[in-house]
Amino acid sequence: MGRFFRIKLRLRRFLRRHSWLATIVRSFTIFSVAFGGAFGFISGALSQHSGYDPNTFAIGVSFLFALACLWIVTLGIRLRLMRRRLRTIATHNEAMADRNWELQEAEQRAGKLFEAQGDLIVLRDLEGRITYANDAYCELAQVSRDNLIDSTATLTVLEQGDTALEPSGTRVYDQKVEGPLGPRWIAWREGLVRNDAGAPAEMQSVGRDVTDRTESERALAEARDQADAANRAKSRFLAMASHEIRTPLNGIIGMSGLLMDTQLTPEQTTYAKAVKTSGDALLALIEELLDYSKIEAGKIDLEHRAFALSGLIEDITELLAPRAQTKGIEIAAYVDERLPIQVTGDAARLRQVLLNLAGNAIKFTASGGVALIVEPGIWPNEISFLVRDTGIGIAPEAQQRIFREFEQADDRIARSYGGTGLGLSISDRIVKRMGGRITLASTPGAGSTFEVSIPLAAADTGEANGFTAPDLTNQSIMLVAPHSIEVSLISRRLQRWGAQTCIVSDANVAEALLPERSWHAVLIDHTLGTPAMEAFASAARIHAIHRIVMVTPATRQDLAAAETAMLTGYLVKPLRASSLAARLTASPEIAAPSLVMPSPGVPGIAIETATESAPTAPAAPPDKGLSILVAEDNEINALLMRSLLTRLGHSVVITTNGEQAMESWLSATSAGTPYDIVLMDIQMPRLNGIETTKQIRAQESGGLAGQSIRRTPILALTANTLVEDRYACFEAGMDGFLIKPLDREKLEEALAGLAAARHIAA
Repeated sequence: MGRFFRIKLRLRRFLRRHSWLATIVRSFTIFSVAFGGAFGFISGALSQHSGYDPNTFAIGVSFLFALACLWIVTLGIRLRLMRRRLRTIATHNEAMADRNWELQEAEQRAGKLFEAQGDLIVLRDLEGRITYANDAYCELAQVSRDNLIDSTATLTVLEQGDTALEPSGTRVYDQKVEGPLGPRWIAWREGLVRNDAGAPAEMQSVGRDVTDRTESERALAEARDQADAANRAKSRFLAMASHEIRTPLNGIIGMSGLLMDTQLTPEQTTYAKAVKTSGDALLALIEELLDYSKIEAGKIDLEHRAFALSGLIEDITELLAPRAQTKGIEIAAYVDERLPIQVTGDAARLRQVLLNLAGNAIKFTASGGVALIVEPGIWPNEISFLVRDTGIGIAPEAQQRIFREFEQADDRIARSYGGTGLGLSISDRIVKRMGGRITLASTPGAGSTFEVSIPLAAADTGEANGFTAPDLTNQSIMLVAPHSIEVSLISRRLQRWGAQTCIVSDANVAEALLPERSWHAVLIDHTLGTPAMEAFASAARIHAIHRIVMVTPATRQDLAAAETAMLTGYLVKPLRASSLAARLTASPEIAAPSLVMPSPGVPGIAIETATESAPTAPAAPPDKGLSILVAEDNEINALLMRSLLTRLGHSVVITTNGEQAMESWLSATSAGTPYDIVLMDIQMPRLNGIETTKQIRAQESGGLAGQSIRRTPILALTANTLVEDRYACFEAGMDGFLIKPLDREKLEEALAGLAAARHIAA
């Protein structure tokens, strides 16, 4: 079938090309058919044997005439259809002519557009010959179009950038080329295009001059590198300055502490306290500057560990309580029971932020107090920390400014209260780094409220709460105290436990209310005065099961035996929720009142003592002191370490560099009297603390004279507080990290823990 169609198609093409031949063949065929038919018909009719019948002849002629007429009509209809098709074809031809004209115009416009285009456009065949180039390319190449066409000319490349291949197959790269006005950066996009059907594809290159953008990016990159280098230099400078300042500060603060432990006149004690206070203030300033430098350098790392939320808040209030009570104001905390017992986050950074906010609140509050309230936030897993004070307040125009670096509300406040203006800026950046926010609401003269909202998810640790909230449903509790922040928070907590509370600020009014009902407990504030408290406690014996006095650590020793006989218990402000719950659920038959207060030397840990105890005294030395090797190159710090450790009952050997420390350790180990602990300074001459520790660990792992060596605990002594320094110490094999200036309590705790571990091992 296909072959027949091809033969027919070729025949039609041949006849279309030779129309005169087709006319002759068609005329001859028609004449032959007409003549042959007429001749045969007439011959048959005139023949003698034809049986001519006029009627039959007439019928035949009529039939032929009818066929002729039908054929003529059919030809007429076909002719009309052919004319209609011709008119349609003519209309289509006109439309095609118009379209062709439009395409020609579009092609001319496209050609003019390419010619006037600011981008470089060049087409090359598969052999690299140029088939088209616009004016911009010719101008950059400084060659005419006629000379470029059919040539393999290229631009002079001065620098080649990176090449990238897009998913569509387009190749993208940058080139620095030579131009008439100097070097130019061109961003090229290359891809294969097909211009004509059946023609081979060509490589189309479109380039855009990006010199200004590239130079700007390079300038920005250089500026960024310079800024990073400046930040690194600043961080190194601050770390070095911190180390150099902390080293003498260790001697100032440590020696002043030792001096205050000796017999001094009142005047000398005042001077020694002033020296220690100044040293502590300078240390706080250094800490703020280091935190600021870490944040600026982007080196602040957050931990994600489970911690007890209530314990953290109560530790903060207890830590700041002495400062607040010295100013005659209160500080109290309240943690909503709806919050998780433990949450996951960075407890140290959160503690730093809240200590800064609460410390500022105490500093700017002269009367009233400071409240630290923790409640659920507005979003899931969000916790809101409110630090509310009754201080001087902040003017509206200064409320945004105080979160900037080195900014304070005004110069008068800066002169009156001091400070660097970095605390709030650091806190704001830490909170934002934790995914939270800080807001401020303040009224001048009426106080301020800082709200810190941070997402903290509940920790799935499986640990139970430290105490069980008591069920005080329908129990009546009277709070006899001046209206204050702590009393209002205590009442709020008791109401959450189901109790009915009544706050009375006058002891006489409270005594008159006692007979109205049976009281589960009465809480009496010691600030009412000894006579009023004693009279009320005596009257409440027959009306209240629990009679509890609330005191501060400073006023606790003022209680007389006559007063304590009327009471069933004591609570030290600021109150812990667990202590309050334990006191309200204790058996009322108590022979002697007991006191719940923070344990000495360990803030935030509650212990119970059956009787009143003397003021906190230095911890007693262990039965048998430790043998300690101290590697310290600073003479004053070495003297301080010797004095501190000797007072604690330990045996001390001082070395001034790493080589001496290594020799002393080897000698003691070889003699069979190894040191119990090594306190290693990091920066020492000849051999630093890191290398010395590595050598000690290598000797321990290799053994000495074929004998195994017990691992010696090594604690780092350093004034460097950067994270890299901590990692370097732990990677070298150290077991701990003590920062200068040394905290005597932390040093004592570390040594006590090692001593206990040694006795257990023995």
